[in-house]
Amino acid sequence: QVQVVESGGGLVQAGGSLRLSCAASGSIFSMNVMGWYRQAPGKQRELVAAFTSGGSTNYADSVKGRFTISRDNAKNTLYLQMNSLKPDDTAVYYCAMKKYDTSWGKGTLVTVSS
Repeated sequence: QVQVVESGGGLVQAGGSLRLSCAASGSIFSMNVMGWYRQAPGKQRELVAAFTSGGSTNYADSVKGRFTISRDNAKNTLYLQMNSLKPDDTAVYYCAMKKYDTSWGKGTLVTVSS
């Protein structure tokens, strides 16, 4: 089972940008699903963006037009470019990858100040 490690979180002002990275310990080329999730304090974990098994992308309505998911198969890395950040985007962001079983990272904290 592949291991994944997120990075790139931090403190940013509203309107700013961050790029999150998720490095996998093995090839991501054949992953069925890869995505970013987030969990804000007191809330359930929710899908932010994902590549589906068919290769298409899926975004939460709240981030459409602001966030972009991308992948670099050569580097075995998944990215999440986050622009026009809002305080409501504050959360721990998790990467998940699934071929047969789902691998989760430990998360990276994104804090957006107003």
